[in-house]
Amino acid sequence: MRKVVIHRAGGHERLQIEEAPTPTPGPGELRIDVAAIGVNYADCVIRMGLYASAREYVGWPITPGFEVAGVVSAIGAGVEGRAIGDAVMAVTRFGGYATQLVVPASQVFAVPQGLSLAEAAGLPTIFLTADHALHSLARAVAGEWVLVHAAAGGVGSALVQLARQAGCHVVGVVGGAHKVAAARELGAEVVIDRSCEDLWGRARAAAPGGYAAIFDANGVSTLRASYQHLAPAGRLVIYGFHSMLPRRGGRPNYLKLAIDYLRTPWFSAMGLVNQNRSVLGFNLSYMFHRGDLLREAMGRILGGFAAGELRMPAVSTYAMDEVARAHADLESARTVGKLVLLT
Repeated sequence: MRKVVIHRAGGHERLQIEEAPTPTPGPGELRIDVAAIGVNYADCVIRMGLYASAREYVGWPITPGFEVAGVVSAIGAGVEGRAIGDAVMAVTRFGGYATQLVVPASQVFAVPQGLSLAEAAGLPTIFLTADHALHSLARAVAGEWVLVHAAAGGVGSALVQLARQAGCHVVGVVGGAHKVAAARELGAEVVIDRSCEDLWGRARAAAPGGYAAIFDANGVSTLRASYQHLAPAGRLVIYGFHSMLPRRGGRPNYLKLAIDYLRTPWFSAMGLVNQNRSVLGFNLSYMFHRGDLLREAMGRILGGFAAGELRMPAVSTYAMDEVARAHADLESARTVGKLVLLT
């Protein structure tokens, strides 16, 4: 098998492809011959050495990757309901950038009808993240106004669709004119291009009473204003800090990181009570002990695909050998939809 290995933190040059022995599944596990691998911004943060759970669970060297799709090639003892040759997608806590992967059978799901393996590989992480943010944390309900930052990106695309599926009014924020149509096609009623429009002026005009929920992975660049634009009992859900990290070069600027850390707003317990607002944060890589939540969320998501209510955003594919280019493109903030490596 081949896999991407990062031996120490750094830029794109740290992404090395190496050979390794073919893994063998143990009891309760499956081996997947991987055809496609989802690329997430978290993978870039792992490469930079800034992803806390990667240090906690693995350390160096590490193979990044949270999601794959392919065919079952070996089955461990005690696994039922799967057969050799089944087309499947899977979630994994790291290790996904590989041509063969062993994972617990409980983390493996059938590929939705009508989706290619490339599309299926890009589905789990963005929709599970969006589902947890919308349903488990924000608990958004029909009729509420919600605002989604990075609405044409991977998680943003899923959030827009899930919020519309729940009956919410969705305002999507994008970072360029080439992303406006994508966010609108996914179901955003209002799309704000922050590169040329007054983001918060337009946001106030769309929802004068404020937002029931705002989903923000930008970090310091928008967190304070996002909180200020919540309605009474509004919920701010934080799942990333992208604006603190580089768009070019692949290496973090530690001076900028330090300054942005000091500029990041802190929320007081008394302030939250007096202003009647909530701030919630999460990292999906810490959720693998909750297999019940994983299966419940995937059930909702796959049901939405089966009913034709959800669809994959646009998928851009790269050869596995082009992993460095995929990371550079994702970090640039110019991409739309989901990026996927093909083995």
